[in-house]
Formats: sequence, C-alpha cells, structure tokens
Amino acid sequence: MNETTLHVRVGCAAEESLRRAAQAMKAIERGEQIEPYFGVGFEDIGQMLAVFTPKRWDLIGALRAAGPLTVAELARRLRRDYKNVHGDVESLAEWLVIERDEQGRVLVPWTEIIVDMRLPECAAA
Repeated sequence: MNETTLHVRVGCAAEESLRRAAQAMKAIERGEQIEPYFGVGFEDIGQMLAVFTPKRWDLIGALRAAGPLTVAELARRLRRDYKNVHGDVESLAEWLVIERDEQGRVLVPWTEIIVDMRLPECAAA
C-alpha cells in the first residue's frame, strides 16, 4: 500500500483550497512533479462531527485493523446492526474515507487521517 494521507480540515476558507489547487496546476504546467493531496473540508466542527461520529471512527479503526471486509462482517465485528453500519459505510464512502474493492468489500485506503481544526477568528476586543 502506498503512503497516503487524508486531510480532514475544519474552519478553513474555500479560498485556501482554491489556492492550493491553483498552485498545483501551475506546478504541473511547469512540468514539476507534485505530491498528491487528498482532503475534505468542513466549515465548522459541527459539520465535521456530523460525518465523523464516534461510531464511525470505531468503524474506520476496525477496518484499518482487519483489512477489507464485507459490510455484514464489519457489523458483526462492531456488534452493531447491519442497517446502521451500512448507512455509516455509505456516508463515509461519500466523503472518500472508505472505498470498495473489486469484491465489494469495504476498506480504508489511507495510511493515516489527519484532522486539522482551526479556531474561529477572534473578534476585536
């Protein structure tokens, strides 16, 4: 498995993501090799916590420990209802946190997930 990192960012302006993309495009135009960057962003902590719930972090951890699993096997390992695990898998797949292999099993393709939370700007005193 290649070393790949998913960056989960909270509180970063969309302009920052656009700036990063523009810099990468300019580097490619110059023929430079760039490091792949994989990231998802949230405006605030509430949005991030709606996607990355404690049970979903448990699910991610179980997949990292076990490797690719069917949703049914994952639900058994987590001792959770299949329907709820299936919903969590679908949500995390939408956010690119997990994916399916050729056999339809789910897996975490990342060697690490880094969560970066920025504090809101301070109001002037």
